[in-house]
Amino acid sequence: MSRFFIARHGETVFNAARRMQGESEHTPLTRAGFRHAEEIGESLLTHLGPAPALTLWASPTGRALQTLAIAAEHLRIDWHQTRTDARLSEMAMGEWNGRFYAEIAEAHGGFVDRKAGLFTCRPPGGEWYDDIARRLRAWLDDTAADRGDRLIVMHGISSRVLRGMLTGAPDREGCGAPVAAPLPQGSVVCVEDGVETVIGLGSGDLGASGTA
Repeated sequence: MSRFFIARHGETVFNAARRMQGESEHTPLTRAGFRHAEEIGESLLTHLGPAPALTLWASPTGRALQTLAIAAEHLRIDWHQTRTDARLSEMAMGEWNGRFYAEIAEAHGGFVDRKAGLFTCRPPGGEWYDDIARRLRAWLDDTAADRGDRLIVMHGISSRVLRGMLTGAPDREGCGAPVAAPLPQGSVVCVEDGVETVIGLGSGDLGASGTA
């Protein structure tokens, strides 16, 4: 069976400023974000060794591709072979996109369940967890014939949904989709035969809602 190595991109200038990124295409990594990408690459190299046989996947956002480039350099894999798919992107934030967390909190009150790291309401004009699950299911179905292991660099919320789906987790109450526990930036997991193993726990922040 194929293994899925799933990583969340490193910290960006939006993360540091506590702004919603969502579908923003180009929000560059901070210096901490580069460290997180290094952590991902180092963990994978320790686990897999140099030049492993991996198909590289990323969301088409600059932050995911930038993180993957650093990880691929550690692994001695050609980043130019990366395949991108918009279905791996972060939750669309609609009217919240680009706004500061504090600004949203002032307008909407407690919009984040901090214990679970989940939103308590749908972003106006944006997506919900079940929307993400549907597009990720379509991506999994469309690539089901692909053989071999995959390294996927994506985002805080979308990676949690994919991890939940691959491990057969039940739908979270109020989400309509399986949503795995949040992991800090710089982390990478391996999902094999429905079992998830954390192979590298990053030094980054979980974020207000595990978002990226």
